[in-house]
Amino acid sequence: MLGVAPEFPIGDATLRDVLAERTSLSPAPDALFQLYSHLTGGIRRKKAKALSIGEDPDGDAATLDVLAAMEKFPDVRPDPEALVEALDPLQPRLYSISSSLRVHSERVSLTVDTVRYHIGRRERLGVASTFLGERVKPGTPLKVYVQKAHAFGLPADPATPIIMIGPGTGVAPFRAFLHERMATNATGRNWLFFGHRRSAYDFFYEDEFAGMKAKGLLTRFSLAWSRDGPEKFYVQDRMREVGRDLWSWLTDGAHVYVCGDAKRMAKDVEVALVDIVAQHGARSADQAVAFLADLKKQGRYQQDVY
Repeated sequence: MLGVAPEFPIGDATLRDVLAERTSLSPAPDALFQLYSHLTGGIRRKKAKALSIGEDPDGDAATLDVLAAMEKFPDVRPDPEALVEALDPLQPRLYSISSSLRVHSERVSLTVDTVRYHIGRRERLGVASTFLGERVKPGTPLKVYVQKAHAFGLPADPATPIIMIGPGTGVAPFRAFLHERMATNATGRNWLFFGHRRSAYDFFYEDEFAGMKAKGLLTRFSLAWSRDGPEKFYVQDRMREVGRDLWSWLTDGAHVYVCGDAKRMAKDVEVALVDIVAQHGARSADQAVAFLADLKKQGRYQQDVY
């Protein structure tokens, strides 16, 4: 597609290495379309200019990664170095740690769900998730670093009850919380809300959580599977079903933690909590919103969303 040999040198590396290890190939950046606008003319130049300023002339801008952009302008062949300069640098992927050093002092666990989806005829893959799940060999050294999760941690008092809401890979820090509470013999009650698409395929740590429930570490375990029934059912729906008990835990001083998708899930969970406070706490909608805001100020409502 590039019209050059993959061994073409770019600084201290080949073009193949730079594209594979140093640059982001999704989504296509504005600078790439700006480059294309200087290398073509007519209708194609107009389209490239429009895309470079955030417009969507063909209704496909949201699906354009770098390869799709190249396919959209197949006759435009930029200089390899100019191409690389127009691309964004590859960014690190952040994963919540799903283990406690008190349990495994020399091992850190992650919860990674491989990303795969189709747009048109092409399958697209998550860069880090499929690398970790399919391509990296055991024992291979990786470049990693630890980034502290500010204002997202267990309460100082180990007797404090906690409510954890983490569908999908959002369950990761809560597995770590439970390991920590187990290792420190914390007496506080623990309630986990977990959900995903299908219970037969997406039940992360099923046996482990069942063991925690049997031992009493996991006081309550509420599940929601969005594709197992005729209608979609999410963790916020399960929360509403047990709203009275949730309110009781809140009045007992429980801390609430939410981890996962920021675009939909976290907002829907917050709306559900406001509704629960209003219904079972006998408050108006405004008072319920204020109650939740106060929980946040107290550090009793914490989010780790992405």
